[in-house]
Amino acid sequence: MSLISALARMEAAASGRAEPVATVRHRHLAERPLVLVPLTTAGETGAPLGAMVGTDRGAPQVFTVAQPRDRDLRFAFLGRLAEALLPHLESCQDEVETIERKETDPESGKRVTVEAELCADAPQLLVPTAPGVDFVRLLGRSMRFRRTAEEDPGTPYPAPPRVPLLGRWLTHYAERSRVPGSSLLLPLTGLLTRHWATGQSHLEDQHLGTLLAWIAPPDGESGAEAARRAELERDGTGQLVRPPAGPATDPAFDNRLLAPAVARYDAGVPGAAEELRELIASQLRPTWEAMWQGVDLLRALPEGAHVPDRWRRDRQSYTHHRDRLRAGEPPQPRRDDAVTAARKLAMREQRQAELEAQEALDDPLVMAVRRLAGEAFTAAVTDVEMAYSEGKRPTPRPLVTLRTEDTPLLAEGDKVHRQLPEGAQQRAELVAEPEPGVLVLRLLSGMGRGKEPAQGTVPEPGDLLCWTLFEHSPRGGPGLPEPEETPWTHGGPPGEQTAEDPDPLTPEDVL
Repeated sequence: MSLISALARMEAAASGRAEPVATVRHRHLAERPLVLVPLTTAGETGAPLGAMVGTDRGAPQVFTVAQPRDRDLRFAFLGRLAEALLPHLESCQDEVETIERKETDPESGKRVTVEAELCADAPQLLVPTAPGVDFVRLLGRSMRFRRTAEEDPGTPYPAPPRVPLLGRWLTHYAERSRVPGSSLLLPLTGLLTRHWATGQSHLEDQHLGTLLAWIAPPDGESGAEAARRAELERDGTGQLVRPPAGPATDPAFDNRLLAPAVARYDAGVPGAAEELRELIASQLRPTWEAMWQGVDLLRALPEGAHVPDRWRRDRQSYTHHRDRLRAGEPPQPRRDDAVTAARKLAMREQRQAELEAQEALDDPLVMAVRRLAGEAFTAAVTDVEMAYSEGKRPTPRPLVTLRTEDTPLLAEGDKVHRQLPEGAQQRAELVAEPEPGVLVLRLLSGMGRGKEPAQGTVPEPGDLLCWTLFEHSPRGGPGLPEPEETPWTHGGPPGEQTAEDPDPLTPEDVL
Protein backbone atom coordinates (compact mmCIF):
# COMPACT_ATOMS: atom_id res chain seq x y z
CA MET A 1 0.00 0.00 0.00
CA SER A 2 1.37 3.41 -0.95
CA LEU A 3 1.68 6.29 1.50
CA ILE A 4 -1.11 8.22 -0.23
CA SER A 5 -3.43 5.19 -0.14
CA ALA A 6 -2.76 4.73 3.57
CA LEU A 7 -3.38 8.43 4.16
CA ALA A 8 -6.63 8.28 2.15
CA ARG A 9 -7.84 5.34 4.25
CA MET A 10 -7.04 7.20 7.46
CA GLU A 11 -8.87 10.31 6.23
CA ALA A 12 -11.86 8.17 5.20
CA ALA A 13 -12.00 6.58 8.65
CA ALA A 14 -11.82 10.02 10.26
CA SER A 15 -14.37 11.72 7.97
CA GLY A 16 -16.78 8.80 7.64
CA ARG A 17 -16.75 8.88 3.85
CA ALA A 18 -14.57 7.24 1.18
CA GLU A 19 -11.77 9.41 -0.20
CA PRO A 20 -10.94 9.56 -3.93
CA VAL A 21 -7.57 8.09 -4.94
CA ALA A 22 -7.99 8.93 -8.63
CA THR A 23 -9.21 12.00 -10.50
CA VAL A 24 -10.13 10.12 -13.71
CA ARG A 25 -11.62 6.73 -14.56
CA HIS A 26 -8.78 4.35 -15.43
CA ARG A 27 -10.92 1.64 -17.05
CA HIS A 28 -13.26 1.64 -20.02
CA LEU A 29 -16.98 1.59 -19.19
CA ALA A 30 -19.31 0.55 -21.99
CA GLU A 31 -22.55 2.36 -22.77
CA ARG A 32 -24.44 -0.93 -22.32
CA PRO A 33 -22.40 -3.25 -20.12
CA LEU A 34 -23.73 -6.75 -19.59
CA VAL A 35 -24.19 -7.22 -15.83
CA LEU A 36 -23.98 -10.78 -14.49
CA VAL A 37 -24.78 -11.53 -10.82
CA PRO A 38 -24.11 -15.26 -10.19
CA LEU A 39 -24.89 -17.44 -7.17
CA THR A 40 -23.34 -20.84 -6.41
CA THR A 41 -24.36 -23.71 -4.19
CA ALA A 42 -22.59 -24.04 -0.85
CA GLY A 43 -20.44 -27.12 -0.48
CA GLU A 44 -20.07 -27.89 -4.18
CA THR A 45 -17.49 -25.91 -6.15
CA GLY A 46 -18.87 -24.34 -9.29
CA ALA A 47 -22.42 -25.71 -8.97
CA PRO A 48 -24.65 -22.84 -10.17
CA LEU A 49 -27.68 -21.90 -8.10
CA GLY A 50 -28.91 -18.91 -10.08
CA ALA A 51 -27.97 -15.81 -12.01
CA MET A 52 -29.42 -12.40 -12.83
CA VAL A 53 -28.35 -11.09 -16.23
CA GLY A 54 -29.03 -8.11 -18.45
CA THR A 55 -28.05 -4.78 -19.95
CA ASP A 56 -31.23 -2.98 -18.79
CA ARG A 57 -31.38 -1.98 -15.14
CA GLY A 58 -35.15 -2.31 -15.06
CA ALA A 59 -35.49 -5.59 -16.95
CA PRO A 60 -33.09 -8.27 -15.68
CA GLN A 61 -33.41 -11.92 -16.63
CA VAL A 62 -33.39 -14.46 -13.78
CA PHE A 63 -32.24 -18.06 -14.20
CA THR A 64 -32.31 -20.58 -11.37
CA VAL A 65 -31.49 -24.25 -10.71
CA ALA A 66 -34.10 -25.88 -8.50
CA GLN A 67 -31.86 -28.85 -7.67
CA PRO A 68 -28.17 -27.98 -8.30
CA ARG A 69 -27.09 -31.63 -7.95
CA ASP A 70 -29.27 -32.67 -10.88
CA ARG A 71 -27.09 -32.76 -14.00
CA ASP A 72 -30.03 -32.28 -16.39
CA LEU A 73 -31.26 -29.20 -14.53
CA ARG A 74 -27.75 -27.76 -14.49
CA PHE A 75 -27.38 -28.23 -18.24
CA ALA A 76 -30.81 -26.69 -18.78
CA PHE A 77 -29.69 -23.68 -16.71
CA LEU A 78 -26.50 -23.36 -18.75
CA GLY A 79 -28.52 -23.61 -21.95
CA ARG A 80 -30.81 -20.76 -20.88
CA LEU A 81 -27.78 -18.75 -19.79
CA ALA A 82 -26.18 -19.29 -23.19
CA GLU A 83 -29.31 -18.07 -24.98
CA ALA A 84 -29.24 -14.93 -22.84
CA LEU A 85 -25.50 -14.13 -22.99
CA LEU A 86 -24.44 -15.15 -26.48
CA PRO A 87 -26.55 -12.61 -28.44
CA HIS A 88 -24.81 -9.82 -26.53
CA LEU A 89 -21.34 -11.40 -26.67
CA GLU A 90 -21.70 -11.85 -30.43
CA SER A 91 -23.37 -8.49 -31.09
CA CYS A 92 -20.16 -6.67 -32.11
CA GLN A 93 -18.72 -9.26 -34.51
CA ASP A 94 -19.93 -7.81 -37.82
CA GLU A 95 -19.43 -4.05 -37.36
CA VAL A 96 -15.75 -3.61 -38.23
CA GLU A 97 -13.21 -1.04 -39.34
CA THR A 98 -10.20 -1.60 -41.57
CA ILE A 99 -6.76 -1.04 -40.07
CA GLU A 100 -3.19 -1.47 -41.25
CA ARG A 101 -0.68 -3.53 -39.33
CA LYS A 102 2.82 -4.87 -39.76
CA GLU A 103 3.38 -8.58 -40.35
CA THR A 104 6.37 -10.72 -41.33
CA ASP A 105 6.19 -12.10 -44.86
CA PRO A 106 6.78 -15.89 -44.52
CA GLU A 107 8.63 -16.02 -47.85
CA SER A 108 10.88 -12.98 -47.71
CA GLY A 109 11.04 -12.59 -43.94
CA LYS A 110 10.52 -8.83 -44.33
CA ARG A 111 8.01 -6.70 -42.43
CA VAL A 112 5.14 -5.72 -44.72
CA THR A 113 1.97 -3.69 -44.21
CA VAL A 114 -1.31 -5.58 -44.51
CA GLU A 115 -4.94 -4.61 -44.03
CA ALA A 116 -6.98 -6.30 -41.31
CA GLU A 117 -10.40 -6.08 -39.70
CA LEU A 118 -10.93 -4.67 -36.22
CA CYS A 119 -14.30 -4.84 -34.50
CA ALA A 120 -15.57 -1.31 -33.91
CA ASP A 121 -16.61 -2.21 -30.35
CA ALA A 122 -16.63 -5.15 -27.97
CA PRO A 123 -19.15 -6.27 -25.34
CA GLN A 124 -18.21 -5.67 -21.71
CA LEU A 125 -19.11 -8.02 -18.86
CA LEU A 126 -19.39 -6.81 -15.25
CA VAL A 127 -19.63 -9.06 -12.17
CA PRO A 128 -19.88 -8.00 -8.51
CA THR A 129 -16.61 -9.34 -7.07
CA ALA A 130 -13.30 -11.00 -7.92
CA PRO A 131 -14.68 -14.46 -6.98
CA GLY A 132 -17.33 -13.76 -9.61
CA VAL A 133 -14.54 -13.54 -12.20
CA ASP A 134 -13.20 -16.88 -10.94
CA PHE A 135 -16.69 -18.37 -11.30
CA VAL A 136 -16.89 -17.14 -14.91
CA ARG A 137 -13.54 -18.82 -15.56
CA LEU A 138 -14.77 -22.03 -13.94
CA LEU A 139 -18.00 -21.95 -15.95
CA GLY A 140 -16.02 -21.56 -19.16
CA ARG A 141 -13.72 -24.43 -18.19
CA SER A 142 -16.67 -26.72 -17.45
CA MET A 143 -18.58 -25.86 -20.64
CA ARG A 144 -16.17 -25.48 -23.54
CA PHE A 145 -15.23 -29.19 -23.78
CA ARG A 146 -18.77 -30.55 -23.58
CA ARG A 147 -20.21 -32.43 -26.52
CA THR A 148 -23.61 -31.74 -28.02
CA ALA A 149 -25.89 -34.33 -29.62
CA GLU A 150 -25.06 -32.87 -33.04
CA GLU A 151 -21.30 -33.24 -32.51
CA ASP A 152 -21.44 -36.71 -30.98
CA PRO A 153 -24.81 -38.53 -31.17
CA GLY A 154 -23.56 -41.24 -28.83
CA THR A 155 -22.36 -39.01 -26.02
CA PRO A 156 -24.08 -39.54 -22.65
CA TYR A 157 -25.77 -36.47 -21.22
CA PRO A 158 -25.26 -34.22 -24.26
CA ALA A 159 -25.00 -30.51 -23.59
CA PRO A 160 -27.49 -28.01 -25.05
CA PRO A 161 -26.36 -26.81 -28.50
CA ARG A 162 -24.93 -23.41 -27.54
CA VAL A 163 -23.32 -24.34 -24.21
CA PRO A 164 -19.81 -25.20 -25.55
CA LEU A 165 -19.76 -21.94 -27.52
CA LEU A 166 -20.60 -19.91 -24.41
CA GLY A 167 -17.84 -21.79 -22.58
CA ARG A 168 -15.30 -20.64 -25.15
CA TRP A 169 -16.44 -17.03 -24.90
CA LEU A 170 -16.38 -17.05 -21.08
CA THR A 171 -12.93 -18.65 -21.11
CA HIS A 172 -11.64 -15.93 -23.42
CA TYR A 173 -13.10 -13.17 -21.24
CA ALA A 174 -11.72 -14.75 -18.07
CA GLU A 175 -8.26 -15.12 -19.59
CA ARG A 176 -8.35 -11.55 -20.86
CA SER A 177 -9.24 -10.32 -17.35
CA ARG A 178 -5.75 -11.43 -16.24
CA VAL A 179 -4.16 -8.87 -18.55
CA PRO A 180 -3.48 -5.66 -16.56
CA GLY A 181 -5.62 -2.79 -17.83
CA SER A 182 -8.09 -4.98 -19.71
CA SER A 183 -11.76 -4.00 -19.43
CA LEU A 184 -13.60 -6.88 -21.13
CA LEU A 185 -14.46 -8.58 -17.82
CA LEU A 186 -14.31 -6.54 -14.63
CA PRO A 187 -15.34 -7.02 -10.97
CA LEU A 188 -17.18 -3.93 -9.75
CA THR A 189 -15.52 -4.04 -6.33
CA GLY A 190 -12.12 -3.88 -8.02
CA LEU A 191 -13.23 -0.94 -10.17
CA LEU A 192 -14.53 1.02 -7.19
CA THR A 193 -11.54 0.36 -4.92
CA ARG A 194 -9.24 1.53 -7.73
CA HIS A 195 -10.89 4.95 -7.55
CA TRP A 196 -11.91 5.31 -3.87
CA ALA A 197 -10.31 4.41 -0.53
CA THR A 198 -12.58 3.45 2.37
CA GLY A 199 -12.02 3.34 6.10
CA GLN A 200 -12.33 -0.44 6.23
CA SER A 201 -9.97 -3.30 5.34
CA HIS A 202 -9.26 -4.61 1.85
CA LEU A 203 -11.15 -7.80 2.73
CA GLU A 204 -14.23 -5.83 3.78
CA ASP A 205 -14.01 -3.90 0.50
CA GLN A 206 -14.93 -7.14 -1.29
CA HIS A 207 -18.50 -6.74 0.01
CA LEU A 208 -20.17 -4.57 -2.62
CA GLY A 209 -22.83 -3.27 -0.23
CA THR A 210 -20.38 -2.04 2.40
CA LEU A 211 -18.11 -0.55 -0.26
CA LEU A 212 -20.95 1.52 -1.72
CA ALA A 213 -22.00 2.53 1.79
CA TRP A 214 -18.60 4.17 2.29
CA ILE A 215 -18.59 5.87 -1.11
CA ALA A 216 -22.18 7.18 -1.00
CA PRO A 217 -23.56 6.89 2.57
CA PRO A 218 -27.16 7.97 3.23
CA ASP A 219 -27.71 11.50 4.50
CA GLY A 220 -26.96 11.88 8.16
CA GLU A 221 -25.07 8.59 8.41
CA SER A 222 -21.35 7.93 8.36
CA GLY A 223 -19.74 5.44 6.03
CA ALA A 224 -18.82 3.14 8.92
CA GLU A 225 -22.40 3.09 10.23
CA ALA A 226 -23.87 2.56 6.76
CA ALA A 227 -21.36 -0.19 6.00
CA ARG A 228 -22.10 -2.00 9.25
CA ARG A 229 -25.81 -1.86 8.52
CA ALA A 230 -25.27 -3.04 4.93
CA GLU A 231 -23.25 -6.01 6.16
CA LEU A 232 -25.22 -7.11 9.21
CA GLU A 233 -28.81 -5.83 9.01
CA ARG A 234 -31.37 -8.65 9.04
CA ASP A 235 -35.14 -8.69 8.68
CA GLY A 236 -37.68 -10.21 11.03
CA THR A 237 -37.03 -13.73 9.73
CA GLY A 238 -33.28 -13.48 10.36
CA GLN A 239 -32.31 -12.99 6.70
CA LEU A 240 -29.80 -10.41 5.49
CA VAL A 241 -31.43 -7.33 4.00
CA ARG A 242 -28.50 -6.97 1.57
CA PRO A 243 -27.25 -10.50 0.95
CA PRO A 244 -23.81 -10.74 -0.63
CA ALA A 245 -23.36 -12.23 -4.08
CA GLY A 246 -19.99 -13.63 -3.20
CA PRO A 247 -21.07 -15.69 -5.32
CA ALA A 248 -21.65 -17.87 -2.25
CA THR A 249 -24.91 -17.44 -0.35
CA ASP A 250 -25.52 -16.60 3.31
CA PRO A 251 -25.59 -19.71 5.58
CA ALA A 252 -28.76 -18.50 7.29
CA PHE A 253 -30.49 -18.40 3.91
CA ASP A 254 -29.16 -21.86 3.02
CA ASN A 255 -30.25 -23.50 6.27
CA ARG A 256 -33.57 -21.80 7.00
CA LEU A 257 -35.03 -21.13 3.55
CA LEU A 258 -33.15 -22.79 0.69
CA ALA A 259 -32.72 -26.31 2.08
CA PRO A 260 -36.41 -26.72 3.08
CA ALA A 261 -37.51 -25.30 -0.29
CA VAL A 262 -35.27 -27.76 -2.17
CA ALA A 263 -36.64 -30.59 -0.04
CA ARG A 264 -40.20 -29.60 -0.98
CA TYR A 265 -39.16 -29.53 -4.63
CA ASP A 266 -37.62 -33.01 -4.37
CA ALA A 267 -40.84 -34.24 -2.75
CA GLY A 268 -42.89 -32.95 -5.68
CA VAL A 269 -44.88 -30.38 -3.71
CA PRO A 270 -46.95 -28.24 -6.13
CA GLY A 271 -45.55 -24.72 -6.58
CA ALA A 272 -42.14 -25.61 -5.09
CA ALA A 273 -40.26 -24.66 -8.28
CA GLU A 274 -41.83 -21.17 -8.36
CA GLU A 275 -41.08 -20.75 -4.64
CA LEU A 276 -37.42 -21.63 -5.23
CA ARG A 277 -37.18 -19.22 -8.14
CA GLU A 278 -38.50 -16.34 -6.04
CA LEU A 279 -36.25 -17.24 -3.11
CA ILE A 280 -33.12 -17.18 -5.26
CA ALA A 281 -34.23 -13.99 -7.04
CA SER A 282 -34.64 -12.29 -3.64
CA GLN A 283 -30.95 -12.93 -2.98
CA LEU A 284 -29.94 -11.49 -6.36
CA ARG A 285 -32.00 -8.28 -6.52
CA PRO A 286 -30.08 -6.23 -3.89
CA THR A 287 -26.74 -6.95 -5.61
CA TRP A 288 -28.29 -6.19 -9.02
CA GLU A 289 -29.32 -2.72 -7.81
CA ALA A 290 -25.93 -2.19 -6.16
CA MET A 291 -24.19 -3.02 -9.44
CA TRP A 292 -25.99 -0.26 -11.30
CA GLN A 293 -25.42 2.20 -8.45
CA GLY A 294 -21.70 1.52 -8.77
CA VAL A 295 -21.86 1.98 -12.56
CA ASP A 296 -23.51 5.39 -12.05
CA LEU A 297 -20.73 6.46 -9.67
CA LEU A 298 -18.05 5.44 -12.16
CA ARG A 299 -19.76 7.21 -15.06
CA ALA A 300 -19.43 10.49 -13.17
CA LEU A 301 -15.62 10.28 -13.52
CA PRO A 302 -13.97 11.50 -16.76
CA GLU A 303 -12.17 8.85 -18.74
CA GLY A 304 -8.36 8.74 -18.60
CA ALA A 305 -6.46 9.78 -21.70
CA HIS A 306 -4.87 6.35 -22.27
CA VAL A 307 -8.03 4.31 -21.66
CA PRO A 308 -9.09 4.27 -25.37
CA ASP A 309 -5.70 2.80 -26.34
CA ARG A 310 -6.12 -0.05 -23.88
CA TRP A 311 -9.71 -0.61 -25.00
CA ARG A 312 -8.43 -0.85 -28.58
CA ARG A 313 -6.30 -3.80 -27.49
CA ASP A 314 -9.38 -5.37 -25.93
CA ARG A 315 -11.19 -4.94 -29.26
CA GLN A 316 -8.26 -6.60 -31.01
CA SER A 317 -8.45 -9.50 -28.57
CA TYR A 318 -12.21 -9.79 -29.20
CA THR A 319 -11.63 -9.73 -32.96
CA HIS A 320 -8.94 -12.43 -32.79
CA HIS A 321 -11.23 -14.71 -30.78
CA ARG A 322 -14.04 -14.13 -33.30
CA ASP A 323 -11.67 -15.14 -36.09
CA ARG A 324 -10.62 -18.31 -34.25
CA LEU A 325 -14.24 -19.35 -33.82
CA ARG A 326 -15.07 -18.68 -37.45
CA ALA A 327 -12.01 -20.64 -38.57
CA GLY A 328 -13.27 -23.69 -36.67
CA GLU A 329 -10.30 -23.92 -34.31
CA PRO A 330 -10.63 -26.25 -31.28
CA PRO A 331 -11.42 -24.96 -27.77
CA GLN A 332 -8.71 -23.34 -25.69
CA PRO A 333 -6.51 -26.04 -24.09
CA ARG A 334 -6.60 -26.72 -20.38
CA ARG A 335 -2.87 -25.96 -20.14
CA ASP A 336 -0.74 -23.79 -22.39
CA ASP A 337 2.43 -25.13 -23.94
CA ALA A 338 5.73 -23.73 -22.65
CA VAL A 339 6.16 -21.05 -25.32
CA THR A 340 2.56 -19.82 -25.11
CA ALA A 341 2.74 -19.65 -21.31
CA ALA A 342 6.03 -17.71 -21.43
CA ARG A 343 4.62 -15.30 -24.01
CA LYS A 344 1.53 -14.68 -21.91
CA LEU A 345 3.64 -14.02 -18.82
CA ALA A 346 5.97 -11.64 -20.66
CA MET A 347 3.04 -9.80 -22.21
CA ARG A 348 1.27 -9.40 -18.87
CA GLU A 349 4.43 -8.10 -17.21
CA GLN A 350 4.85 -5.56 -20.00
CA ARG A 351 1.18 -4.53 -19.77
CA GLN A 352 1.50 -4.10 -16.00
CA ALA A 353 4.46 -1.74 -16.34
CA GLU A 354 2.69 0.11 -19.15
CA LEU A 355 -0.52 0.43 -17.10
CA GLU A 356 1.31 1.88 -14.11
CA ALA A 357 3.06 4.42 -16.34
CA GLN A 358 -0.12 5.43 -18.17
CA GLU A 359 -2.17 5.82 -15.00
CA ALA A 360 0.50 8.11 -13.57
CA LEU A 361 0.56 10.21 -16.75
CA ASP A 362 -3.24 10.46 -16.79
CA ASP A 363 -3.79 11.23 -13.11
CA PRO A 364 -1.93 13.71 -10.85
CA LEU A 365 -2.99 11.75 -7.76
CA VAL A 366 -1.34 8.61 -9.13
CA MET A 367 1.71 10.61 -10.18
CA ALA A 368 1.95 11.92 -6.62
CA VAL A 369 2.40 8.32 -5.44
CA ARG A 370 5.33 7.88 -7.84
CA ARG A 371 6.83 11.21 -6.73
CA LEU A 372 6.72 10.17 -3.08
CA ALA A 373 8.46 6.93 -4.03
CA GLY A 374 11.26 8.84 -5.78
CA GLU A 375 10.18 7.57 -9.21
CA ALA A 376 9.13 10.98 -10.56
CA PHE A 377 9.56 14.65 -9.78
CA THR A 378 8.24 18.05 -10.77
CA ALA A 379 10.73 20.84 -11.34
CA ALA A 380 10.84 24.44 -12.51
CA VAL A 381 13.19 25.32 -15.37
CA THR A 382 15.69 27.99 -14.30
CA ASP A 383 18.08 27.99 -17.27
CA VAL A 384 18.51 26.47 -20.75
CA GLU A 385 21.90 26.32 -22.47
CA MET A 386 22.10 25.25 -26.09
CA ALA A 387 24.66 22.51 -26.78
CA TYR A 388 25.39 19.98 -29.52
CA SER A 389 26.78 16.49 -29.72
CA GLU A 390 30.25 15.86 -31.08
CA GLY A 391 30.76 14.12 -34.42
CA LYS A 392 30.42 14.61 -38.16
CA ARG A 393 26.79 15.60 -37.82
CA PRO A 394 26.23 17.54 -34.59
CA THR A 395 22.70 17.17 -33.16
CA PRO A 396 20.99 19.36 -30.51
CA ARG A 397 21.72 18.33 -26.93
CA PRO A 398 20.45 21.27 -24.79
CA LEU A 399 21.37 21.47 -21.11
CA VAL A 400 18.38 22.25 -18.89
CA THR A 401 18.82 23.38 -15.28
CA LEU A 402 15.93 22.53 -12.95
CA ARG A 403 15.01 23.28 -9.36
CA THR A 404 12.85 20.77 -7.51
CA GLU A 405 11.56 20.15 -4.01
CA ASP A 406 11.10 16.42 -4.68
CA THR A 407 13.76 13.83 -3.90
CA PRO A 408 14.10 11.59 -6.97
CA LEU A 409 16.34 8.55 -6.70
CA LEU A 410 18.77 9.70 -9.38
CA ALA A 411 22.47 9.22 -10.01
CA GLU A 412 24.65 10.81 -12.67
CA GLY A 413 23.94 9.28 -16.07
CA ASP A 414 20.45 8.03 -15.16
CA LYS A 415 17.72 8.57 -17.75
CA VAL A 416 14.50 10.50 -17.13
CA HIS A 417 11.44 10.99 -19.33
CA ARG A 418 8.69 13.53 -19.85
CA GLN A 419 5.58 13.71 -22.00
CA LEU A 420 5.51 16.37 -24.72
CA PRO A 421 2.28 18.28 -25.45
CA GLU A 422 1.50 16.16 -28.53
CA GLY A 423 1.91 12.94 -26.52
CA ALA A 424 5.43 11.94 -27.59
CA GLN A 425 8.05 10.97 -25.03
CA GLN A 426 11.25 12.96 -24.50
CA ARG A 427 14.31 11.40 -22.90
CA ALA A 428 17.08 13.13 -20.96
CA GLU A 429 19.99 12.16 -18.73
CA LEU A 430 21.25 13.60 -15.49
CA VAL A 431 24.51 15.44 -16.06
CA ALA A 432 25.12 16.97 -12.66
CA GLU A 433 23.56 17.91 -9.34
CA PRO A 434 25.53 21.02 -8.35
CA GLU A 435 23.57 21.49 -5.14
CA PRO A 436 20.61 19.86 -3.36
CA GLY A 437 17.39 20.47 -5.25
CA VAL A 438 19.19 21.58 -8.46
CA LEU A 439 19.49 19.18 -11.41
CA VAL A 440 21.17 19.63 -14.80
CA LEU A 441 19.70 17.45 -17.56
CA ARG A 442 20.84 16.89 -21.11
CA LEU A 443 17.98 16.40 -23.58
CA LEU A 444 18.57 13.33 -25.78
CA SER A 445 15.45 12.90 -27.92
CA GLY A 446 12.07 14.30 -28.89
CA MET A 447 13.42 17.38 -30.69
CA GLY A 448 12.97 16.31 -34.30
CA ARG A 449 15.67 15.44 -36.83
CA GLY A 450 16.74 18.92 -37.86
CA LYS A 451 19.89 20.79 -36.93
CA GLU A 452 17.81 22.92 -34.61
CA PRO A 453 15.22 21.63 -32.11
CA ALA A 454 11.62 21.66 -33.29
CA GLN A 455 9.38 24.38 -31.93
CA GLY A 456 8.12 23.62 -28.41
CA THR A 457 10.39 20.63 -27.78
CA VAL A 458 12.89 22.46 -25.58
CA PRO A 459 11.54 23.87 -22.31
CA GLU A 460 11.94 27.53 -21.44
CA PRO A 461 12.87 29.19 -18.15
CA GLY A 462 9.84 29.33 -15.88
CA ASP A 463 8.23 26.14 -17.21
CA LEU A 464 7.04 23.66 -14.59
CA LEU A 465 7.69 20.12 -15.83
CA CYS A 466 7.05 16.59 -14.60
CA TRP A 467 9.81 14.06 -15.20
CA THR A 468 9.68 10.33 -14.55
CA LEU A 469 12.38 7.75 -13.96
CA PHE A 470 10.25 5.10 -15.68
CA GLU A 471 9.64 4.78 -19.41
CA HIS A 472 6.18 5.71 -20.62
CA SER A 473 6.05 2.85 -23.15
CA PRO A 474 8.00 -0.05 -21.60
CA ARG A 475 9.54 -2.39 -24.13
CA GLY A 476 9.12 -6.17 -24.15
CA GLY A 477 11.80 -8.72 -23.45
CA PRO A 478 13.70 -10.94 -25.90
CA GLY A 479 11.87 -13.03 -28.45
CA LEU A 480 10.87 -16.65 -27.82
CA PRO A 481 11.21 -19.66 -30.13
CA GLU A 482 8.28 -20.81 -32.20
CA PRO A 483 6.22 -23.65 -30.64
CA GLU A 484 7.59 -26.19 -33.13
CA GLU A 485 11.12 -25.25 -32.06
CA THR A 486 10.49 -25.72 -28.34
CA PRO A 487 13.28 -27.85 -26.84
CA TRP A 488 12.38 -31.14 -25.21
CA THR A 489 13.47 -29.71 -21.83
CA HIS A 490 10.43 -27.43 -22.02
CA GLY A 491 7.83 -29.92 -23.13
CA GLY A 492 9.22 -30.88 -26.51
CA PRO A 493 7.82 -29.99 -29.91
CA PRO A 494 4.04 -30.20 -29.46
CA GLY A 495 2.06 -32.47 -31.72
CA GLU A 496 -0.89 -31.48 -33.83
CA GLN A 497 -3.41 -29.38 -31.94
CA THR A 498 -6.60 -31.35 -31.58
CA ALA A 499 -9.76 -30.87 -29.60
CA GLU A 500 -9.46 -32.25 -26.09
CA ASP A 501 -11.64 -35.13 -24.95
CA PRO A 502 -14.60 -34.27 -22.72
CA ASP A 503 -14.26 -34.81 -18.99
CA PRO A 504 -15.01 -38.40 -17.91
CA LEU A 505 -18.35 -39.13 -16.28
CA THR A 506 -18.13 -39.48 -12.49
CA PRO A 507 -20.70 -40.70 -9.91
CA GLU A 508 -21.08 -37.11 -8.66
CA ASP A 509 -22.42 -36.02 -12.05
CA VAL A 510 -25.64 -38.05 -11.68
CA LEU A 511 -28.00 -38.30 -8.75
